Amino acid sequence: MSSVRHVSALALMLMLLLSAVTTAGPVEDGIISRIQAVGDICIEGHACAEALVVAPSGPRSAEEVYNSGCMACHTSGAAGAPKFRDAAAWSTRLAKGVDMLYSNAINGIGAMPAKGLCP
Repeated sequence: MSSVRHVSALALMLMLLLSAVTTAGPVEDGIISRIQAVGDICIEGHACAEALVVAPSGPRSAEEVYNSGCMACHTSGAAGAPKFRDAAAWSTRLAKGVDMLYSNAINGIGAMPAKGLCP
């Protein structure tokens, strides 16, 4: 009777061992996926460094700059922005001088961020 118990105990231990080994794969895969690097390193001269950024073909026109960001506030007057072609709203700003107007456009004023968030 004791040999039957020994065989049963060995069989049980073998089953437990095999179940632990087979379930370790997905657990390990999950851990590996969570701790892997977020990005890759690209070294100058390697193929990955070729043409990462497309340079603009040249300077943008005033209309392209205005349409890319300025018009969002200056068309609707959002956050107190003077509306496009509203002479009365712009006259108070122009009275402070063109240098101040340029400074506000570059550095931001009120709710308007520097350069209106345009690069």
